[in-house]
Amino acid sequence: MVAALGACWILDGLEVTLTGSLSGVLKESVGLGLSNAEIGLAGSAYLAGAILGSIVFGWLTDRVGRRKLFFLTLSVYLTATAATAMSWNFWSFAVFRAVTGAGIGGEYAAINSTVQELIPARMRGWTDLLINGSFWIGAALGALGSIVLLDGGLVSVAIGWRLAFFIGAALGLIILVMRRWLPESPRWLMTHGQVRAAEAIVAGIERRCGEECGAGAILPRIRLLNRTHTPLIEVARALFGTYRQRALVGLSLMAAQAFFYNAIFFTYALILTDFYGVPGPNVGWYILPFAAGNFFGPLLLGRLFDVLGRKIMIGSTYAISGLLLAANGYLFSHGHLSAQSQTAVWMVIFFFASAAASSAYLTVSETFPLEVRALAIALFYAIGTAVGGVAGPWLFGQLIESGARSSVAHGYFLGSILMIAASLIEWRWGVEAARKSLEIVARPLALY
Repeated sequence: MVAALGACWILDGLEVTLTGSLSGVLKESVGLGLSNAEIGLAGSAYLAGAILGSIVFGWLTDRVGRRKLFFLTLSVYLTATAATAMSWNFWSFAVFRAVTGAGIGGEYAAINSTVQELIPARMRGWTDLLINGSFWIGAALGALGSIVLLDGGLVSVAIGWRLAFFIGAALGLIILVMRRWLPESPRWLMTHGQVRAAEAIVAGIERRCGEECGAGAILPRIRLLNRTHTPLIEVARALFGTYRQRALVGLSLMAAQAFFYNAIFFTYALILTDFYGVPGPNVGWYILPFAAGNFFGPLLLGRLFDVLGRKIMIGSTYAISGLLLAANGYLFSHGHLSAQSQTAVWMVIFFFASAAASSAYLTVSETFPLEVRALAIALFYAIGTAVGGVAGPWLFGQLIESGARSSVAHGYFLGSILMIAASLIEWRWGVEAARKSLEIVARPLALY
């Protein structure tokens, strides 16, 4: 389950990294002849598509089930990423990137809700962070793919950048087969009147584990009112009435990490090529250590989210990320960094920022009731990305276009302020959900 679901983030990391790694080639005549601003705008189009896809598919995930959406969203992604390889100008490239983003955005809601509902409470935080952190496995694959396909030895660069986008399609086909063995969420089945199906899935898991979970223990019980769907008015009342404070926390975390990540990651290649003179085909070598820092952050810090608790770890990782980015802005603006030392600084920053960003998805997926969980993930991802993510790549593209280090540094300082503000909000109003059952953290709306 972890492999088949975590693959969503691998694909997202692959897509984002490819666009960044290929940006130098896309500006050349062998590419599409794009400007820095157009590359930033294409990144924004990807995120805009992810926003729309997350809302539409998120609502469907709560309405028709988690499992059906696994295949639908992955099919959308497969088709669109293959089409990206056939782009002929900026507008076709931007449109195909937007549809690719829609498929990935839809995956977020189905994946994170299912992870929450199938993983034991005692390890829910670490598992969720690890799955979200697998984004950087995809980033490394994208970097290696760009290195191989853009060196001109295997195929010409004019063909290589197009073949790079087929990497995601090939991986997607493998994942499509893997997901055939994924079960529907027993919790979702229970609230939709399919009790026998839910019991059969849980019994199957216990049988494979050779253990009956909770055997001999006195476990708390709840009564649920079975219904085919949750009315939208009840969804709105839960998100913006009963859980208004949690909504503020989730939105703040999502918006801050979206700007922080997307603004920097979609344009890192432009920083390397325009300010450090790194050739476009060599950019992939710099993303490998960068991706390593991002992956090992959730891997090594994730267990602490279950041991020390959510509030202290989420607040700390956000604050540390913001302070380190401010320091990076100062060093960059004064010309104290080389391409190698800039990459090293990014490694340290994103070691903490990767855990912080993953914890935003953890927060919105475990602090809202089961019936609105997928839609809550989709909605706060969409709003947070719209506020902090879509404008980020375009803004940084414009700042880089100016050619002034001080202008780019101002963008870094803005990202720093947003992360520190989000950490303060978490410390003040965050919910401590570590090692607690989902039904204790947020009572189901169907409670009878």
